[in-house]
Amino acid sequence: MEHFVYILKSTIDGSYYKGYTTDFERRLLEHNSGLSKYTAGKRPWVPVYLEKCDSKHAALIREKSLKRGNRQYFEYLANDEKNLLK
Repeated sequence: MEHFVYILKSTIDGSYYKGYTTDFERRLLEHNSGLSKYTAGKRPWVPVYLEKCDSKHAALIREKSLKRGNRQYFEYLANDEKNLLK
């Protein structure tokens, strides 16, 4: 099973959402369909960063570190070579 961390950006207000998943396409669809309570009010969301992790444990640690990031760091990651969306 693959484990991913991701960053989404709201096209409504430019805010960022950071998360963990094993199925990125399904999770993005859930966010944009209003199935995620936290993100439902700021739809639509566009993916800006996707990173594969070696394990669930590593992904959850990485997600926690992303949640402490700021806008400048997220913009840096969006352009980073590790970004699987590039």
